[in-house]
Amino acid sequence: MSSTFARVRRSTALLVALFMVLATMALAGSPADAKKPDPPGQLVQLQLLAFNDYHGHVKDTDAGNIGEDPSGGGEYLSTKLKELRQGNKYTLTVAAGDLIGGSPAFSGLFHDEPSVESLNAMGLDVSSVGNHEFDEGVTELLRMQDGGCHPLDGCYFPDEPYAGADFQWLSANVVNEATGETPLPPYWIERFESIDVAFIGMTLEATDTLVAAVGIEGWDFLDEAETANALVPILKAQGVEAIIVLLHEGGSQTPAPGEINACEGISGPIVAINDALDPEIDVMVTGHTHLPYNCLLEDASGQPRIVTSSYSYGRVVSEIDLVLDKRTDDVRRDLSTAQNHAVVRAELTPDPAITKIIDKWTPLFDVAGSTPVGTITENINRGGVPTGSDRGVESPAGNLVADAQLWSTSANGAQIAFMNPGGVRSDLTYAQSDGEGDGVVTFGEAFTFQPFGNTLLTFGMTGAEIVSVLEEQCQPAGSSRPFLHLGVSEGFTYDLAKTIETGNCTSVSVTNVQLDGVPLDMNAVYAVTANNFLADGGDNFGTFATVAGPRLDGGNDLLALVNYLGTFSPVSPPSTDRVNELN
Repeated sequence: MSSTFARVRRSTALLVALFMVLATMALAGSPADAKKPDPPGQLVQLQLLAFNDYHGHVKDTDAGNIGEDPSGGGEYLSTKLKELRQGNKYTLTVAAGDLIGGSPAFSGLFHDEPSVESLNAMGLDVSSVGNHEFDEGVTELLRMQDGGCHPLDGCYFPDEPYAGADFQWLSANVVNEATGETPLPPYWIERFESIDVAFIGMTLEATDTLVAAVGIEGWDFLDEAETANALVPILKAQGVEAIIVLLHEGGSQTPAPGEINACEGISGPIVAINDALDPEIDVMVTGHTHLPYNCLLEDASGQPRIVTSSYSYGRVVSEIDLVLDKRTDDVRRDLSTAQNHAVVRAELTPDPAITKIIDKWTPLFDVAGSTPVGTITENINRGGVPTGSDRGVESPAGNLVADAQLWSTSANGAQIAFMNPGGVRSDLTYAQSDGEGDGVVTFGEAFTFQPFGNTLLTFGMTGAEIVSVLEEQCQPAGSSRPFLHLGVSEGFTYDLAKTIETGNCTSVSVTNVQLDGVPLDMNAVYAVTANNFLADGGDNFGTFATVAGPRLDGGNDLLALVNYLGTFSPVSPPSTDRVNELN
């Protein structure tokens, strides 16, 4: 097999002109006659094993369950991949982004080098980028791909510098504003016997609303379907007919999360993207929503297209059995199938190759992550059932972070603090996880809970601007999550009514807003604290970015949480009655 990488420029006019020429060069194939038996040797079986949203879960800690079954984690994901590969002559392992970023402390404390090492060991071949690949900016993503020591923290193992990823990240819809070039290849081609199969890799168009602005300055994130469709004639001109999209965007079933092989009431951005994609694209491997599904969705020509998603944290592997036809060099969709497999830990033996990586990093983690920072009286959870599955509800975890940030920036005069729900990545559990004792929160657990290393900022906002922010919890139509419920600090209350229809937030009403029991004055100015991600307008909270006036630096957000736990322990879960839900 051989690999081909390419870069494309963004100029629409040039692309259109080029595609008109390329289209005349594309090889035309005659479709197979499905009514006749296929001649021997004409069909090629290709197994694709896919997953998404690994988020550095090298260890099974915090990987979670499928139903009641503890599932996922790198050691077990790797074993499941090896098990599924057995007996397959041609097999590739692919992923749909968020392999790094938002990770537990075991990987996140070391800039996710352990995550990439584990993915190398389990044989990942190619992946799209996701929004979390850009958490530390484009420059750091390129280091993760190519290797080298961290510019500030240096080499964790000086005699064995970080070697980079053996697999290829793809970033077709991420382009430099000045040059139109992509930071990583837009597509990747592998040959199986005489048939070339192309993989287009993309993140969601809204990535620039989900990561800190400073790391992506000068980069645009383009429409997913338009980007993929523009690449189709380029690939066909090279004789490629079998085209797979690896896309870090997704949807959800009703009810969520749903049975892992079901496709019940599928909704979300993936539906519109599927409808807009060129019918020449045969399969979509998706992610981002941390939910499982296994769908056959009609493409624009009315033909079924396989669309999968594999939960998160290594809990599911999608097995896509593609049948390729040498007569057309294309996918035989009528013969191709997909199945999602649960990675249930009780049914598997940990892969020694991943265990070796864990053993390598454990001494460093023990030094960095095992220090107790405080205690809690019971679990402090995120929203939804299972916990963390619903960012659209008020949660004790989100309110805890808001309380810590308000307290930490009180010297700057802060009166109100807000926390984005996606910035809280785990629950704080009362039961001990690694011998630290029940109720004890270690630095590593605090890091896993809030891993992004944002800076707290305090700035003035009018009452009207604050209400505007609360209304922006209702996300734009087509968003992966229709409503994002901000954590709010103690003393701040309001009434909320919202309408969610067919996966979209269609109306929102914010009333009776009070601070310490006093109605908010729409014209008065209040000192508000938020992390720099929110302050830059992240998660579509654009009002924050328009606020004029100085912004006072309140220090690191994780340090604020650690100091709060150390000062007020034992800490109990904050109440979830700060927002009065009217519907």
